[in-house]
Amino acid sequence: MIPKILFEDEELLAINKPAGMTVNRAETTRGEETVQDWLKNNFNFPLASLSNLRNGIVHRLDKETSGILLIAKTSRAFEDLQRQFKERKIKKKYLALAHGKVEPLQGIIQASISRNPFDRKKFGVFLGGREARTNYEVKKYYHLNDENYSFLDLAPTTGRTHQIRVHLKFIGHPIVADKKYVGRKTLRKDLAWCPRLFLHATFLSFTQPKNHQKITLNSELPSDLRVAMMKLKSDDK
Repeated sequence: MIPKILFEDEELLAINKPAGMTVNRAETTRGEETVQDWLKNNFNFPLASLSNLRNGIVHRLDKETSGILLIAKTSRAFEDLQRQFKERKIKKKYLALAHGKVEPLQGIIQASISRNPFDRKKFGVFLGGREARTNYEVKKYYHLNDENYSFLDLAPTTGRTHQIRVHLKFIGHPIVADKKYVGRKTLRKDLAWCPRLFLHATFLSFTQPKNHQKITLNSELPSDLRVAMMKLKSDDK
C-alpha cells in the first residue's frame, strides 16, 4: 500500500491514500506502516520528521476510506490549512454506496455526533454531541438480487469522526461493507461482492497558504470499488 502523489509544491503535498492504510501512528498500529511513517521515511521537508505535528498531516481519513489527504510541509502551511478547516473554507466531497434507496434525491443530514458510550470504538447520534452536518445527492440507484443501493455524492460541512458513516446509519442507509455500522449478517453479504468500506474522498478545494490561489483536487473512484459497482444493476432515479 503506497500512497500516490496528486499535487505537490513548496508548501504542501496532497496524496491519494489507499484503503487499509492508517493515517496516524498509535499504540494499535505497531507493525504496520502508517501515513505518518511513510512521510517520515520518504520525505525531508521541514515537518516530515515532526511527530508532534503529525508529520504535517492536516486532517484525517478512516483506515478503510480511500482518497485525498492533505499534508503541510511547513509550520506556516500547517497552521493556515488547519485554520481553513476550522473556518470551514475547505470543501470536501466523498463518494459512497449506501444500502436502500435514499430519499429525497438531495438533502441535508443534520444530527449531533459523539462517541458511543456503550462502545468506545464507535460514534453515534446522541444528545449533547457535537454539531454535524452532511449534504448529500443521489447520483444513481442500483440493485443486486433483492437489495437496493444508492450511489451518493456527499459534502460534509463539519469534520466529526466517522461523520458520514454515522449520518447514513442514522437515516437508515448504512454504507456498504461498513464493519462498524452494519450488522454481521449484512456485512457478510456485502463482503461477498464488495471488498471493503465503500467510501472514497473524491474532491478537495482550498486556498494555497502562501500565494492564496485556489487549488482544486479530484480523485477517481479506485479500481476495487469500480469493479464492485460493475456487479450491480442500475435503476432509473
